[in-house]
Amino acid sequence: MKQFISTADVPSVPRLVDIALNYKKDPFRDKELGKNKTVGMIFLNPSLRTRLSTQVAAKNLGMEAIVFNIDKEGWALEMNDGVVMNGNTTEHVKEAAAVMGQYFDILAIRTFPGLKNKEEDYTEKYINQFIKYAGVPVVSLESATLHPLQSLTDVITIKENWQHARKPKVVLTWAPHVKALPQAVPNSFAQWMNAWGETDFVITHPEGYELDEQFSGNARIEYNQDKALQDADFVYVKNWSSYKDYGKITCTDPAWMFTNEKLKLTNDAKVMHCLPVRRNVVIADEVLDGPNAIVIPEAGNRVWAAQAVLSEILKG
Repeated sequence: MKQFISTADVPSVPRLVDIALNYKKDPFRDKELGKNKTVGMIFLNPSLRTRLSTQVAAKNLGMEAIVFNIDKEGWALEMNDGVVMNGNTTEHVKEAAAVMGQYFDILAIRTFPGLKNKEEDYTEKYINQFIKYAGVPVVSLESATLHPLQSLTDVITIKENWQHARKPKVVLTWAPHVKALPQAVPNSFAQWMNAWGETDFVITHPEGYELDEQFSGNARIEYNQDKALQDADFVYVKNWSSYKDYGKITCTDPAWMFTNEKLKLTNDAKVMHCLPVRRNVVIADEVLDGPNAIVIPEAGNRVWAAQAVLSEILKG
């Protein structure tokens, strides 16, 4: 792999999943692979799991990880080309990314969408500017439209929790939230489910919350949550704001919160979420604290996803 931004960068999703699961069994088997190599982790937005898991993954490979919270510690970056920089921005991404490329062997970046300008967010201007000017492989730690490390983790988690010959039914369900959230996680989850091709994949949400079709693909869309949940083997719960009425909250119906009553409709499904999760808004305590929730081991698998990605880029 030359970079890791979406499934388009992955020659084989099943192979990458197997690499990750092998690292879970033997975390230090490639501990010399990253010797004398450095990954720069650049954050324009907060992180807990993504930051810590990627740092651990790098350490397991013998790499050094340097974290830079550019939103708090760095100069205000100008992302547009050809501008007169007489405003609030201090440094252009042309120089900032190019300098980082001089320091690091791999550059990993996290940025969120503004949720105001759909065209700007969906062109992935921020991360693409780093790719354009850095001159080293770039790994997405989440971007405006996708969160590939999370979604690789989700595939890993589903595979290790499914021991049957038939394809599992996986349902991505919208849930209410107190503020507008990006579409990155659901976009990415849908993209990876479609690319993996090993599930019966259904997306359920209120009307008006349809995802961009380039990500939802051929997934079955069901507006009746109860109907969608019938016989589900895995339920992925996540909120997102409207793509059509961009960045807006058009529904706050608490009936979409995932509860034990919803769980009864499923095939004793495993319940997943990327975290952090608003308890008793998105998912009820009774589910999160119950035996069907696998959100903690799911989060634990973030290490092996990151390790698989970093190792493949190092080997490349």
